[in-house]
Amino acid sequence: MEEEKMAENKIKTIGVLTSGGDAPGMNAAIRAVVRRGLSNGLNVKGILKGYNGLLNEEIIDMSAKDVSDTIERGGTILYTARCAEFRTEEGQKRGAEICRKHGIDGLVVIGGDGSFAGAQKLANLGINTIGLPGTIDLDIACTEYTIGFDTAVNTAMEAIDKVRDTSTSHERCSIIEVMGRGAGYIALWCGIANGAEDVLVPEKYDYDEQKLINNIIESRKKGKKHHIIINAEGIGHSEAMAKRIEAATGIETRATILGHMQRGGSPTCKDRVYASMMGALAVDLLVQGKSCRVVGYRHGEFMDFDINEALAMQKGISDYQWEVCQSLSHNYDKNNK
Repeated sequence: MEEEKMAENKIKTIGVLTSGGDAPGMNAAIRAVVRRGLSNGLNVKGILKGYNGLLNEEIIDMSAKDVSDTIERGGTILYTARCAEFRTEEGQKRGAEICRKHGIDGLVVIGGDGSFAGAQKLANLGINTIGLPGTIDLDIACTEYTIGFDTAVNTAMEAIDKVRDTSTSHERCSIIEVMGRGAGYIALWCGIANGAEDVLVPEKYDYDEQKLINNIIESRKKGKKHHIIINAEGIGHSEAMAKRIEAATGIETRATILGHMQRGGSPTCKDRVYASMMGALAVDLLVQGKSCRVVGYRHGEFMDFDINEALAMQKGISDYQWEVCQSLSHNYDKNNK
């Protein structure tokens, strides 16, 4: 009798969607979900345009061939969209009903915290859901890695190297704005990797612009030919900041906003491999009958967390990493931060 009940509850069809901002490596995760699912004898359906596509029933059957030659592509082959309707109780109930209508008893959601909140609601309505962390911002607290961060930070690093070349030639100050609305990880990593003189992140910036100006003047006195400021999107206003700095220092100052180029491009090896591992683990968890879980990476291991716990966790910039970032700049004084 128990075996019959387990057979009835066994997952037969899974769906996969991408939600929120796209990130390089999402296609590797989709590919892994599809092929791992098929190898487990499951039917796999792709849901186009995130929760919006779910509510509009934009649902397609996925075969192994459908994900061929996708692992090296940026973006998401399933497309993504925001969906205000899915934030409502009525929208969530309709989403669960549509899953049942199409026979989807397990769902893999690739996205950020907002996407996980939607997955949590579906899980409460009886649809087994697993979340994968897909965001270039690295701002999901339960994991040390998010799909897309490695590619995005390398794209930003390479762009900043190029700006540095021209900044040095013209003896300019350059403010380079990178993505990260509420999290400064791309700015922090590029600050270290690009040898920036100043790094501004939402978690640490005190909005003391005079300190920046003094640092630029001090650097110039020491013979520094350029000054690189990496500014996180969450602080923003780079163009206005550049004008104020030029007026205060008399040094030509230019702002470069890297923008959405950081979301695109062929994923790095790390993003392809880690996204593939996470996609496979998501399917394994569904096959085991798990639900309301988020896949993460911690201490060298891929693991899963309860969605409620994952959403409640807090994440901030490491004080030690921040101190090291500052200490490697030209004018750092540990006693006068």
